[in-house]
Amino acid sequence: MDSKSDKNYEIDKIDLKILSLLMDDAKIPYTEIAKKVYVSGGTVHVRMRKLEEMGVVKGTTLKMDYSKMGVDITAFMGIYLEKNSLYDQVTNDLRAIPEIVKIHYTTGNYSIFIKIHCRDTKHLREVLHDKIQKVEGIERTETFISLEETLNRHIQLDI
Repeated sequence: MDSKSDKNYEIDKIDLKILSLLMDDAKIPYTEIAKKVYVSGGTVHVRMRKLEEMGVVKGTTLKMDYSKMGVDITAFMGIYLEKNSLYDQVTNDLRAIPEIVKIHYTTGNYSIFIKIHCRDTKHLREVLHDKIQKVEGIERTETFISLEETLNRHIQLDI
């Protein structure tokens, strides 16, 4: 599809229904979606390709229970930068730390807010002390350990 037709494509209720079904179960076959939405499997495939080309859908992911793989600590960290102009440099350095899974540029007290997964508190201390606090441009950090994730969901689509 060319970029001109991307600009003219508008997401409709069928697209929203398809996305809603996939958000509930990303493994559902297109043929089953087609039956529930009353279109052909080919239509679902074409619409999904258009949504991917538009950047609405950016691939699929697995939901993991990290604790069953020995990764028992989820932590969030607020990062204070020496100067906000160092954001790009700092985030490039943070991307190289495999335990960091999300990086957000934020308003409020912190310049950056990150999510980290670690095996245990000793591992978290090592990541904090030996990796994160050695990143040039970070003034200080504040760490919050998650005791339990109660909710993790997609937003509901208006269909």
